Amino acid sequence: MLIFLAMLIAGLVFLVLSGDWLIQGAVSAALKLGVSRILASVLIVGFGTSVPEMLVAVDATLKGAPGLALGNIVGSNIANVLLVLGVPALFLTIRTAGRGLGRSVIVTAIATIIWLAITPYSGLTPTIGAIFLGALIAYVLSTLFRPPSDNLDDLIEDEAVGPPMGWMKTAMFILLGIVGLPLGAHLAINGALGISAAFGIQTELVGLTILAIGTSLPELAAALAATFRRENDMILGNVAGSNLFNLFGAGGIIAMLPLVSDIQRIDLPQLFLTFDHWVMGASFAIFAIYALTRRPIGRLSGIILVALYVAYLAGLYHFYLLGLGWSDLWS
Repeated sequence: MLIFLAMLIAGLVFLVLSGDWLIQGAVSAALKLGVSRILASVLIVGFGTSVPEMLVAVDATLKGAPGLALGNIVGSNIANVLLVLGVPALFLTIRTAGRGLGRSVIVTAIATIIWLAITPYSGLTPTIGAIFLGALIAYVLSTLFRPPSDNLDDLIEDEAVGPPMGWMKTAMFILLGIVGLPLGAHLAINGALGISAAFGIQTELVGLTILAIGTSLPELAAALAATFRRENDMILGNVAGSNLFNLFGAGGIIAMLPLVSDIQRIDLPQLFLTFDHWVMGASFAIFAIYALTRRPIGRLSGIILVALYVAYLAGLYHFYLLGLGWSDLWS
C-alpha cells in the first residue's frame, strides 16, 4: 500500500514540474517561431499532454481492454474541461485576449460532434481511424502554415512578456516536459491503480475515473503552471488542443490497431452512449461558450465546473455501480 502511495506522490511531483517546464519551452518556441501562444498551446502543449492518453489507449486495447481505452479518452475529455478549467479558476480569473483560440475551439467542437455522431453506430474501424488521423494532420499543417494573423510581428509584440530563451534551453525545457509528463502520469496512474485494488474498487470504472483523472493530470499541471505565470491563453488552448488530440489522435490510433492485431472491431460500451457521451458533449459546449465569447472564468465559474465534475462522478456511481437508469433518478 505504501509503495503505491509513494508512486502516486512521485507521479504528481513529476507532473507539476514537467508542466511548468513545458509551458516555458512552448512560449519561448512560439515567440522564436513567430507564432502566438495559442498555437503553441494547441500544438506543443496539447500534443505533449495528450501523450499519456495515447499510450494508455494503445496499451489497454492491445491487452484486450478497449473499453478501458475508450473510457480513458472520453473521461479525460470531461476532466479536461471541468477540472483543468475549474481548478485553476479557483485561484485566479482566467481571461483570454490572444488570437487563434476561436479556430482551435471550433475545430475541436466539430471533432467532438463527429465522435458523438459516428462512433456509436460504426465503432472504431481502420477507415474511421484513417479519417481521424488525416483530419488531425490536416489541422496541424493548416495551423502551422496559416497562423491566425498575417502580421506575426503584432502577435509577438502583443503577447511577449520578455525575451525568449535560447534554442538549446528552449528545446531542453520542451523535451523535459514531454518526457516528464508521461513518466509522471505513468507513476501516478500505477499508484492510483494499486490503491484502488487495495480498496477493492471495480476495474470497469478505472478508464472513466482513475485513468481519466490520472492522464488528465498533465493538462491540470500545465494549466496550474500557466495560471500562476498569467499565461491564460495557454490554459484554454491546452484544453482545446488536448481534447482534439485525444479524440482524433488517441482514438484514431486505436482505431487502426485491427490492422496489426487480432482485434476485429472496437465498439463503444452501450452505457457510454447513455451517459458519458452526453456529459462529454455538454462539458465541451460549456467550454466553447466561454472561449468563443471570451467570458472570464472566475472563482464562481470554477466552483460550478468542479461541482459539475463531482456530479458526474455521482452519476458514474449511479449508472455503473448501482446499475440504475435515468428513471431511477426521479423515483
